[in-house]
Amino acid sequence: MVFKVTFSEAATQDLEELFDFALQRELDSETGDLDIPARALQAIKDGIAFLETSPFACRKAGNSPFLRELVIPFGRAGYVALFEIVDGSCVIVGAVRHQREDDYH
Repeated sequence: MVFKVTFSEAATQDLEELFDFALQRELDSETGDLDIPARALQAIKDGIAFLETSPFACRKAGNSPFLRELVIPFGRAGYVALFEIVDGSCVIVGAVRHQREDDYH
């Protein structure tokens, strides 16, 4: 079974903000690597692809068995995507955060 994965407006905004933050961090660094923001987004994209086949393999986030979190490794920390399994064919990503950010629940 293959699930269709979509992003909420908030999750799309999160991705833009994560990219902008990573880009600014690299621009402000004396030894900045401008490839890092694109590599971070690719890591998120690759992680999200896992949801197309195995969303139930991710850890539960709250009381609902359909609200879950995907941990996406990148560098020394990584990202966490909060998503909901809507039905047998659809997953909606509601938020994406850096693992060191405040909680998004």
